Amino acid sequence: MKLDILVFGAHPDDAELGAGATIAKEIANGKKIGIVDLTRGELGTRGSVEIRDQEAKEAAKILGVSVRENLRFADGFFQNSKEHQLEVIKMIRKYRPNIVLCNAIDDRHIDHGKGSKLVSDACFLSGLIKIDTKIGGDDQWQEPWRPKLVYHYIQWKNIKPDFVVDVSGYIDKKTQAILAYTSQFYDPDSKEPQTPISSKNFTDSVNYRARDLGRLIGVEHAEGFTVERFVAVNSLENLI
Repeated sequence: MKLDILVFGAHPDDAELGAGATIAKEIANGKKIGIVDLTRGELGTRGSVEIRDQEAKEAAKILGVSVRENLRFADGFFQNSKEHQLEVIKMIRKYRPNIVLCNAIDDRHIDHGKGSKLVSDACFLSGLIKIDTKIGGDDQWQEPWRPKLVYHYIQWKNIKPDFVVDVSGYIDKKTQAILAYTSQFYDPDSKEPQTPISSKNFTDSVNYRARDLGRLIGVEHAEGFTVERFVAVNSLENLI
């Protein structure tokens, strides 16, 4: 299956929190999108691996993504190493996306910055013909593939975006996908320990950050992204 966009997240719920509305909008516009989670979030304070697996499936269903996979790297301890890069390369070559979205370049959680760099490096390496990878039960060799664009979504820290996407009309879908992770976010009846993302303030921040970015460009809601390399356009009008 060839995808238009492949979204990577260090943990289940990263993709939804960082780019959920953009994902929903692009799917509504006919794009095929997949999500690859690097870990199962097994070090998370709340919930369990099994619960988070089910929550990730439900969130994917809400967004309407074509596929969701988990590489089962070690939460907190994966590295930007050859071993891990090759596994990410396999996903890139399997789905051959034009665009890759990945974690914030710098963030409160150490896995976010690591995941960002790991995926970005793998996107480049995936285009090198002398790197051999196999996938599937038949151990088929994969063809090289390099995404045209790699964008980083914004997470805990208020990183200044290089560009923003008008996601007006899709914030509710994003919120529904986030709240599918019932073990992780605000629940006044929960007996689980409190975490930085389990407060009502954090849940509310998803909306007010999108509203503030939208305000800056004159729309209702927006999501921001950063880039590592120049983005080329055919006309100045493409920037509108």
